[in-house]
Amino acid sequence: MPIRIPNDLPARHTLETEGVMVMTEASAARQDIRPLRIGLLNLMPNKIKTETQFARLIGATPLQVELTLVKITSHRPKNTSAEHMLAFYEDWEDVKGQKFDGFIVTGAPVELLDFEDVTYWPELSRIYDWTQTHVQSTMNICWGAQAALYHFHKVPKHTLPKKAFGVYNHKNLKPASPFLRGFSDDFSIPVSRWTENHRADLPADKGLEVLMESDEAGLCLINDPRRRSLYMFNHIEYDTNSLGDEYFRDTSAGKPIELPAKYFPGNDPARPPENRWRSHAHLLFGNWINELYQTTPFDMSKIGT
Repeated sequence: MPIRIPNDLPARHTLETEGVMVMTEASAARQDIRPLRIGLLNLMPNKIKTETQFARLIGATPLQVELTLVKITSHRPKNTSAEHMLAFYEDWEDVKGQKFDGFIVTGAPVELLDFEDVTYWPELSRIYDWTQTHVQSTMNICWGAQAALYHFHKVPKHTLPKKAFGVYNHKNLKPASPFLRGFSDDFSIPVSRWTENHRADLPADKGLEVLMESDEAGLCLINDPRRRSLYMFNHIEYDTNSLGDEYFRDTSAGKPIELPAKYFPGNDPARPPENRWRSHAHLLFGNWINELYQTTPFDMSKIGT
């Protein structure tokens, strides 16, 4: 039972050409089940690329999922057309009365700012609080994960001496976790950030579980059962070419940037990279959605109660 997205959303054509099943409204109506409702609060600059990345992972599950694209009400994106935002996105203020089985908060290119200096921080703080009463489980990504961890637990982020940029090995620290079913003992995940969180800053009495970690890139995935939240500090959703696009973008702009580590074969940017994380990205999202299905109330009015 595949993902439900608007017929004219650009991601739809991409997913269909990749063989991802995308459901029509008519097909969905014939199935006598309640679809899982997942909201995507997209804070990334390239909205269309990010929509596609997450829709690809959500759409690979065997459950029927209805994806709602959400934006910060008080913020106007600079890199995506107003027409696209108007056609496919809903302001959070307009959906805050609704309940969601799952909710995803993406990264954002503001990580060198203090959280309180981000223009939309007040609204984002309200959104994080809202997830506790209106969402069964929240997946926070990269800066979104750092922001959520700070909001709920006041865990600070630390600026790195240089950008953590590349594909790094990570360890499976909790093989028995339902979110890590089927995971290898070690695996690769793309990393692209200027800041990090430290294990020593995690509160010892809040039930936080470190699920994934890298010797080189630090903390990766934390489970917060009391908040029904996951904090993923890296970009497991990235396409094969995402790190390369960032590298070529910055070099073309004359910005100092090193080659992404362990990404281009032989460290040669003329050679196409190989995707070594795709299967684990699908595993993580498949496991998360399975947990949603197993734990969410059929009566959506009971979510968050």
